[in-house]
Amino acid sequence: MLTAEEGTLAIRLARSALEHAVFKKQALKLKLTPIFNAKRGVFVTLTRAGELRGCIGLPYPVMPLGEAIEYAAKAAALEDPRFPPVSKEELYRIDLEVTVLTVPVPLLCEPADRPANITVGKHGLIVRGMGTSGLLLPQVATEYGWDSTTFLDHTCSKAGLPGKCWTSKNVELMTFEGQIFSEKKGTV
Repeated sequence: MLTAEEGTLAIRLARSALEHAVFKKQALKLKLTPIFNAKRGVFVTLTRAGELRGCIGLPYPVMPLGEAIEYAAKAAALEDPRFPPVSKEELYRIDLEVTVLTVPVPLLCEPADRPANITVGKHGLIVRGMGTSGLLLPQVATEYGWDSTTFLDHTCSKAGLPGKCWTSKNVELMTFEGQIFSEKKGTV
């Protein structure tokens, strides 16, 4: 777990990477704690006026947290295929959120028992099957007021699969948790 101070550093690092990506200005040289050298999964979410503006991340711990935050912030600003790149004019109207992830683990239960084994607001979901996958962060279900069944359906849809695909034994379901740090709301 990151401390509140490390969460603030994560936000500052993401903001610096965002400004570097959009303005091509020098990134800040922040004094990071050792946790930023540990490999961790992370997502950076950009919003403008409360609406999603970009969200990219690494669900698995494939690079050190500091590098992963910088990568995800730049990619969320410039490479999310759902949105045009963030412009210089809008950059300071963008709020960002950093979600540091635990390692995803398989949900080992019968498909019919999956909803009962998911805690909304705690678990994020990854659905894998039929050659595709989809991921939703833990805060998504809370933001939309979904129950665990609706959360499962939407994660299947995110993967481009039928909403009830999670009821099949041929579809793998993984859960993870996320520690969320937000510019707008303060460190959580």
